[in-house]
Amino acid sequence: MSGMQAGALAAKKSDGKRATAAASKKQTKTTKRVARGAAAQRVKVRLSAAKATRAAAHLNAIPRRTAAVLSPSRLSYGQAYGLHETLDPLALKSSVALVLDQDTDEVLLSKNSQAVLPIASITKLMTALVVVEAKQPLDEVLTITEADIDTEKGSHSRLSPGTALTRGEMLHLALMSSENRAANALGRHYPGGLATFVTAMNRKAAELGMHDTRYVEPTGLSSRNQSSARDLATLVKFAYRYDLIRELSTSPEYQVAVGSRQLQFRNTNGLVFNPSWQIGLQKTGYIAEAGRCLVMQAYMGGRQLIMVFLDSTGRYSRIGDAERVRKWVLEEMAPVAEPTRPTVPVNTPSQHTPRVTS
Repeated sequence: MSGMQAGALAAKKSDGKRATAAASKKQTKTTKRVARGAAAQRVKVRLSAAKATRAAAHLNAIPRRTAAVLSPSRLSYGQAYGLHETLDPLALKSSVALVLDQDTDEVLLSKNSQAVLPIASITKLMTALVVVEAKQPLDEVLTITEADIDTEKGSHSRLSPGTALTRGEMLHLALMSSENRAANALGRHYPGGLATFVTAMNRKAAELGMHDTRYVEPTGLSSRNQSSARDLATLVKFAYRYDLIRELSTSPEYQVAVGSRQLQFRNTNGLVFNPSWQIGLQKTGYIAEAGRCLVMQAYMGGRQLIMVFLDSTGRYSRIGDAERVRKWVLEEMAPVAEPTRPTVPVNTPSQHTPRVTS
C-alpha cells in the first residue's frame, strides 16, 4: 500500500468515527428530549389530576341550595309527578285546574284538583287574610329590614332596608304586585313575631277545612308552602268576604312614597287591565317548583266563578287558560240566570287609607 492510500484509509476511518460519534450524540439528544417530554407529560397528568381533585372538592363544598340554583333546568313538582300528561277538554296548559260556581259549589271543570303542590305567592292570600282578621292598625308604619331580604330564591325588590310604609301599603303591595319583602314584614310585625304568624296561617287553614294545606312562611318563596286546588278554592271563597282584600288584589296600579321618590307598582295579573273581565279577587304566583299559578274570582255568564290554575307552563299560559275557561263558559255553557252585576257581600268597611294612590 502506498503512502497515499494509507493516508486516505486513515482519513476515512477518522470520518467514520466522527460520524458515529455525531450519530451517537444525536441519539442521546433525542433520547433526552423524549425523556423530558415524557416527564413533562407525567407532570401535566399529575397537575390535571390535582386540578380535578381541587375542582371536585370545590363542587362538594357548594351548599345543596346553591347547587340547585346552578342547575340549568329544574322540573316543577307537577312535571316531576307527570301531571301535565293529564288530558282535559280545554287543552289547558296548567297541570292542575278547578272551576266552580261560588254560590252553588257546582264543579264545572276539574283537573288533578286533589294534587298537593307548591303554591308560590298564592300564599300571600292567606297572609292577607290573617293580617285583616287580626285587625291591626292599617295606618301603623312598618319598616323593611335585612330580615325581609329573600335568601331562599334571591328575588329582587325595590323596597330596600329602611323603607317605611304603612301596614295598609305593605298589604296593598303584597296582594297587588306580590311584593315579598312587604309580605314578610307583615308577618314580622304580627303579635308574637313571624313564627306566631305562620302558626296563625296554618290554624286558619285548619279552621277552613283546608286539610291539604301547609305554610312555613308568608311570602310563598318556599316550595314547602303547599296546597291543593280544592283548598285554594275554599280560601278564595272565604277571602272574598273581605272588601279590603278584593279591593287591593284587583287594583291595577299603586304608587307609594319612599323618601323623596315615588315608586309605581303594577298588578302582576294582566287580566285586571282588561275591561271585558269582571274580577272580584285575584292572586298570582311563581317559583320554579310551582310553575305559574293563578287564583281568581270572576263574574261571567251570569255566574260568580272561582278559578284555580296551578303549575302552568309558559309565562302567559295561566292567563291563556283563564281566557279558555271564560270563552267556554260564555259560548258553550248556558247561564243559570240573567247576567247582572254581582252583589258585593256586606262586611267590615275598608280601613285602608294609602298616602298616595295611582
